[in-house]
Amino acid sequence: MVTAANGKTPPVKRLITTGSLTLTVAALAWLAAPAEAEACGGMFCDNQQQPMPVDQTGEVILFRVTADEVEAHIQIQYDPNTEASRFAWIVPVTAQPEITVGSEQLFLNAQNATVPAYGFQTNFEPCGYGGDYGGDYGGGGCSDSGGYGNATGAGSSAGMQGSDGDPMMGGTTVLAQDSVGAFDYAILESQTVDDLMIWLADNEYYQDPVAAPILDEYIQEGHLFVAFRLTQGSGLGEIHPIVLTYPGNEPCVPIRLTRIAAQQDMDIRAFFLGDDRFAPTNYQHVVLNPVKLDWFQFAVNYKEVVTLAIDEPEAGGHAFVTEYAGSSAVVPTDTLVNPAWDAADFLSTTPLTVVDMLASQALYECQGDTCEALHPLVPGLLAKYVPVPDGVDAGSFYSCVMCFQDLVDMNAWDAVSFSTDLQERVIAPAQHAVDIVTAHPYLTRLYTTLSPAEMTIDPVFHVTSGLDAVDRTNQIAINNQPCSGAATVEVAEFPAMRLTNFQTWPDIAPDEMPWSQRIEQVLPLGSPQVLVDNKPVIEQLIETWNEANGGKIASPPAPRAAQACDDDGGAGGCGCTQDERPWPGALAWLSLGGLLLLRRRRDAARSSG
Repeated sequence: MVTAANGKTPPVKRLITTGSLTLTVAALAWLAAPAEAEACGGMFCDNQQQPMPVDQTGEVILFRVTADEVEAHIQIQYDPNTEASRFAWIVPVTAQPEITVGSEQLFLNAQNATVPAYGFQTNFEPCGYGGDYGGDYGGGGCSDSGGYGNATGAGSSAGMQGSDGDPMMGGTTVLAQDSVGAFDYAILESQTVDDLMIWLADNEYYQDPVAAPILDEYIQEGHLFVAFRLTQGSGLGEIHPIVLTYPGNEPCVPIRLTRIAAQQDMDIRAFFLGDDRFAPTNYQHVVLNPVKLDWFQFAVNYKEVVTLAIDEPEAGGHAFVTEYAGSSAVVPTDTLVNPAWDAADFLSTTPLTVVDMLASQALYECQGDTCEALHPLVPGLLAKYVPVPDGVDAGSFYSCVMCFQDLVDMNAWDAVSFSTDLQERVIAPAQHAVDIVTAHPYLTRLYTTLSPAEMTIDPVFHVTSGLDAVDRTNQIAINNQPCSGAATVEVAEFPAMRLTNFQTWPDIAPDEMPWSQRIEQVLPLGSPQVLVDNKPVIEQLIETWNEANGGKIASPPAPRAAQACDDDGGAGGCGCTQDERPWPGALAWLSLGGLLLLRRRRDAARSSG
């Protein structure tokens, strides 16, 4: 958020994205810091002519937080339309972190298990259609303002100038350098921003001059820098998650450098594994006004509602909503690691048999000349140790390496190194993902959108105690269709609203209805401090709407429950009834709602895979 010289916050114009909520996300820049520290990252790509920012449309971060350590899992997402064949990523840090490979499947499982779901149920009052029918039908749907990227492959390491601890380029010292998965990295300490930029350029860690003033801020604050680049020969399709582990207990999503490459209203989603619920410390917390969501369309306008809610003056553009808070057991762990995986088995393989061994461990699969890696880092390992010969189709080669044995590069093969890399890049990250999910009972999912002009404060988070859980599955609007009188819809604890058109969500006082129900500051202990409570205003606007569209409405009749027959064939004079059965029209709508739900979930699964 831009702050004027007088301390007031000028209005920020936002580009609102509506429509399908399954979006493709782009390259992210990321890191976190211990308590009272700020950090952030910037990503750049080599456009052959000059360095340029990678177009960023989303960030997804998963934190594992203990009493004295933060483990930050960074899902590096990219736009598949990016023309750059390589990009570099620089992250300011307050201390030298440990850097390892992360699990892509962990992100997919966590996101799919906690994606917000909005649906509706329609209750029909029995109206005497030749029998004693109850009436309810429902539809369910899932919506999410961010899609999932799925990295594939891994790259080999490449050498860098200098050695650990050697001064580089005058004012830049290389504290550590190594390779992790598809990335080379260097941990740097620089005296001036010019020193840092020169080192990055000379070592082919592409950078953008626009980042220099922001990098200089971090140098003045005493930060170190971690510079990443794809290893030589690696492509964007081989990008995979990175894990940075550092001392501290207050995770932070760094955002300042991100603004040089970010799009308008960029999705930022943070997950927290810990012992209790997490909340923003220096950002506000917003509870959405459910009346603004279009439940009949499965909250297709979800991102718009979030964006405008956090842009309300009291939130100031710096706020998060809680999408899920509850048991971490919702995240499946059975798909994170396969018991068949065993790196030791590859010590006895050769280039001619390694694909067969991968297939036996459910890591690779070929049918005819079509081959598919069943783990995103396997293609990179094969490309490094069993490269495809020139002029040969990759599918044909890997489906029958023996058929091309005279063309196989035997010098590239090293069974010990292949086994070691498989353990470090595939098996160990997967097992670690299982360990951290099972070790921490609570999972929190927070979401916001930020535009570049608002990326001035790195959000910090803290663990809380005593807050209620947020269940993503219990979000159902009730559509009441009586035999006579007003058709209404109800959400949460708000009064029923008149429907003016069947299955069309009421647009109540669009110029007056607030986007947030509540804006609050969440404290480490005790109840949140409520800054704005819009519930009375929302209720009054609903009442005014109802009066303008036919008058006040009485409470709708409750759905009739099944009644048992008494001995004389009656139940209070109603005769013998069976369990509730839906009116035929309601049954048809139930099927449609179910199909919509399945279709949306399948679409989400496709976007994540």
